[in-house]
Amino acid sequence: MSTVAISPDPLRDSIEPVIAQPAIIRSAQDVSRIVNAGAAKGSNARVVIAIALGGVFLDAYDLTSLAYGIKDIAKQFALSPVQVGFVSSAIAFGAILGALFGGYLTDSIGRYRVFMADMLFFVVAAIAAGLAPNAWVLGAARFLMGFGVGLDLPVAMAFLAEFSRVAGKGNKAASVAAWCPAWYAATSTCYLLILGLYAILPAQQLGWLWRLTLAFGAVPAIAIILVRSRYISESPVWAANQGDLDGAARILKRTYGIDAIVERTAAPTVRPRRASWRNYGVLFNATYRKRTILAAVIGSASSFGYNAIIFGLPVIITSFFAQGPLTTIVASLALNLLFAFVGGLIGVRTAPTVGAWKMTVLGHALQFASLIGLALIGRPSGSALVVAAILLLGGYLFGQGFGPGSHSMTFASLSYPTWLRGIGVGFNQTLVRTASTISLFLFPVLAGALGTKVFWVIAVAPLTSLLVLLAIRWEPSGYDIDGEDYLQGESVERGTIRAEG
Repeated sequence: MSTVAISPDPLRDSIEPVIAQPAIIRSAQDVSRIVNAGAAKGSNARVVIAIALGGVFLDAYDLTSLAYGIKDIAKQFALSPVQVGFVSSAIAFGAILGALFGGYLTDSIGRYRVFMADMLFFVVAAIAAGLAPNAWVLGAARFLMGFGVGLDLPVAMAFLAEFSRVAGKGNKAASVAAWCPAWYAATSTCYLLILGLYAILPAQQLGWLWRLTLAFGAVPAIAIILVRSRYISESPVWAANQGDLDGAARILKRTYGIDAIVERTAAPTVRPRRASWRNYGVLFNATYRKRTILAAVIGSASSFGYNAIIFGLPVIITSFFAQGPLTTIVASLALNLLFAFVGGLIGVRTAPTVGAWKMTVLGHALQFASLIGLALIGRPSGSALVVAAILLLGGYLFGQGFGPGSHSMTFASLSYPTWLRGIGVGFNQTLVRTASTISLFLFPVLAGALGTKVFWVIAVAPLTSLLVLLAIRWEPSGYDIDGEDYLQGESVERGTIRAEG
């Protein structure tokens, strides 16, 4: 069959496919070029991307599922604000450790093995959380669930990046950015489930609402386990980077619909790239230091602010706007669908054209303005101010959707080549989940002490990220990061290449 081959060239928006018979593979660089050109029509590459996004969906559902029920949990288990903070942040704390080990394992044993294993954490943890007899068991189950989230995100981002073309519609940046609407779709699904359960449960049984919501997380996890074993494969670029060109050729045939022939060379130009704990140090060499700092700041600032807002959304609507449970659920759902989800779709659409840097700057600017507006309004006293405050909340979520929500992962995933990507995303997520843990722990405490003045504190996060973005203008969309790595050769590992200006 006809296949895609690519001529070597510069690193940005440079991959132009031509028809060849057949594709010849002599090195990992050849495999990367084939992948960068895009899969053949009718291949399974898009299915792999969809399954990876399914993992992201589950991550978001599990992180969101406790948000509405936390007040009932606090009441049922007689928790203090500090204890509520510990229960709320347990999942993020688990994700810190999961990301640290998950990033290394993703690069060490491969994307496929980690991806096939981590769903078990979600199944066990979701059922245990739903049946928790006390806050200690609930916190432990949420910690285990968080560990699964930490494992899943580095491998999911690797799949999204390594099964997509480098330029044009649906490029790597757009595929990675798709994690954002998938995330918000999961958040909205969570609220839809809560709404449905609220409608059918008798009033005296509403205490079961949070248990059913948490336990339901096992259902999509089981579905993903059943589906992905049929369609998902190892990343061909990762296999090639490990020196397994024959395995990469088989994956290209199965997943990309591309026939490839391995042609051996007497002396490979680049030796296989093995995972090592020392690679965490490579993140801060001359080439990657600025990118690592930028991705870390964007991700941490985005996570700190978003987790405070999205976790506190039911509390904000109920307490600040004096609304009942049904209005709270409907308003939270509407804000997620109309603002966050739509913003996420815009982020995906504009990734190949406008780029990640500009959209992140615009998103953070809108978030900062929205939080300042909420802080100035305080507790709304009239219907006009209530509407204004809700619209400002929507503005924050909209800016999150098309800006840092979409592209925090774009910067974290596409700033590093394949052999370093798992560790890069894992390190980034370790910092991001640390920010989440702090945010989830502090928000109930700060909201109780400061009321609506807490928005002044949250506003520091997007402002900090804006300043760093203006200082480091790195655009990952359309950039062939693996091509850069192959050009630099083994000097990348020694940390001797010159950083970009």
